[in-house]
Amino acid sequence: MSGSGSRKEETDRTRAQAEIEGLREQIRHHNHRYYVLDDPLVSDAEYDRIFRRLQELETTWPDLVEPDSPTQRVGSAPSEQFETYRHALPMLSLGNAMDAGELREWYGRTLRGLGMDPPAEGAPGPIELVAEPKFDGAAIELVYEEGALKVGATRGDGVVGEDVTPNVRTIRNVPLRLRPHGTKAPSVPRLLEVRGEVIMRRADFEALNRRRSEAGEPLFANPRNSSAGSLRQLDPRITADRPLLFYAYGIGRLEGEGDPPARHSEVLKTLQTWGFNVADRWLISADLTEVEAFHAELLETRESGPYEMDGMVVKVNDLGLQEQLGQVSRSPRWAIAYKFPSRQATTRVRGILISVGRTGALTPTADLEPVEVGGVTVSRATLHNEDELLRKDVRVGDTVIVQRAGDVIPEVVKVVEEARPKGTGAFVFPDRCPVCGSEAVRPEGEAVARCLNLACPAQVKERLLHWGSRDALDVDGLGTKLVDQLVERELVADPADLYDLEVATLAGLERMGEKSAQNLVEALQRTKRGALDRFLVALGIRHVGTHVARVLARAFGTLERVAEADIVALEAVPDVGPEVAAGVTAFFSRKENRRLLERLADHGVVPEPVASAPGAEKAVGEGSEVSGRTFVFTGEMETLTRDEAKRLVEGLGGRATGSVSSRTDYVVAGPGSGSKLEKARRLGVRVLDEQAFRRLVGA
Repeated sequence: MSGSGSRKEETDRTRAQAEIEGLREQIRHHNHRYYVLDDPLVSDAEYDRIFRRLQELETTWPDLVEPDSPTQRVGSAPSEQFETYRHALPMLSLGNAMDAGELREWYGRTLRGLGMDPPAEGAPGPIELVAEPKFDGAAIELVYEEGALKVGATRGDGVVGEDVTPNVRTIRNVPLRLRPHGTKAPSVPRLLEVRGEVIMRRADFEALNRRRSEAGEPLFANPRNSSAGSLRQLDPRITADRPLLFYAYGIGRLEGEGDPPARHSEVLKTLQTWGFNVADRWLISADLTEVEAFHAELLETRESGPYEMDGMVVKVNDLGLQEQLGQVSRSPRWAIAYKFPSRQATTRVRGILISVGRTGALTPTADLEPVEVGGVTVSRATLHNEDELLRKDVRVGDTVIVQRAGDVIPEVVKVVEEARPKGTGAFVFPDRCPVCGSEAVRPEGEAVARCLNLACPAQVKERLLHWGSRDALDVDGLGTKLVDQLVERELVADPADLYDLEVATLAGLERMGEKSAQNLVEALQRTKRGALDRFLVALGIRHVGTHVARVLARAFGTLERVAEADIVALEAVPDVGPEVAAGVTAFFSRKENRRLLERLADHGVVPEPVASAPGAEKAVGEGSEVSGRTFVFTGEMETLTRDEAKRLVEGLGGRATGSVSSRTDYVVAGPGSGSKLEKARRLGVRVLDEQAFRRLVGA
């Protein structure tokens, strides 16, 4: 028996060794593509899966761990295009926690490493933690001697990086010489090593891509890749033209007079006094529950924040305890990255579909093998338009990386060309509408081909769905399956026809009973005297979304005045530019649109005028308790929808946002409120219940 067991163990060891070697080779390859070439082949989630599998195997078979294993290193070797720079102290990578359970496991290991007992249930712990956003950019180290910038280097493999000092000097918020700010600022040290991240803010990245689009250049995929690529340009003039920013998050060596910081939170404050940008918010707490709530808060603002985050970093605040805990070969024991759910994944393209929108636009969509992205199963991803489809060269059968940001439709980021099946042909974009067969024309200067048949069933359906959508007239019950039947049975051809529908007719349709039919008719009746801005959105005017519609409604007051406004009058309104003005005048100048408005009026569908009359936009809410104030809504609303509450605030000149900060004036909290309410109380922000809010806004 013992011989049999020994043979089995040897067989298992041989298999594990083969798998380990294969995983190491994969990771080295992906590291090179990611860190050196700035051209990753797999999503973050797929890379993490491979890396964690290697960690599991090396934990099971510790005698197979080798010094050059990727688990014992950070990143990969630097590019030979730059001079190398050896870091005096290694720039370590962080271990990852993918959920709250793994964060708590790390916390338990940390306390055990310090010889401390875990806290009682509901009590704060024995050590202070600092939680801060995890920037999604390119890590670098800045070296200052006697206050002057001497070196800027990439992390590289954690020990040896690339000297990119000329490029770093072009980053506009990197101090070329330290100048302490404030009377309590520590004196400039003889030697200072600052660690941080080079990033692009969302707004800057979008502006950069707009410029590239106008110049006919390919667009960057995301701020992280463009930051890393910009930092590693051989020509510093190219780097200088990119909107890079540096955010500091720590210190390596510090030599000089005076007492060094004793806590990480003091490090962040000291870096600020020396002129560095740091995260705009962080949490100091001994309560792990508060740290978890902060993670939830950051995740909630992931899409609306000024820069990309891919998680939260949690560190032991006391630097003496950090030193006591030390590090493993690859990462410090005193810190961990609590990651956000991945927004990228790798899957295969089953087909390319062409859909037709309400304006006749032909839009390509990738039909995918279902894959989970950011906690949601994705089977479709946008390819945007013909140019993007051809630029990315997406083909049926390709392996692709898809990403999902917020609630928008997922998109194909890139093709993994190395995995492309042999004999795959390029996709040919159709020159005819796939729904009605009419000619599809792409106007000069536009990126989209359009079906010219206004009676195209696909366009009619999309216009009806848009009419009843949440941001438009919000007609409950007017869904896709019902609209399909209404158009296919020729009961409805435009929005005006909706108001001719009778309960008996609707009740005879599939999945529609008399009660559902009655509810829909009543919902349509309620839209007849709706808000002007919602009506403008419902009309589907090009370039007129919810914000522009609200601006037009306040500026002109009535539908008639909006329809009669010329280009000059429209462009005189704040936030209305030439493109929007042209879209509005073009819509109201078309005979078929005028006829639609007349038919709607005959059915009694006339939006309520805005009482503030033309030009009164500046005075909206003036003198009220709401004007100029910032509101945050959390928990459930009982008598108002969240959208209705926000509209009340905006109609009185206030502002509704998604996150609580020291600049928030009111938090409106309902049942089920969580971390936002807790933060409001910590910051001393005034909290209202729903009834108090209704009194404040006069609802």
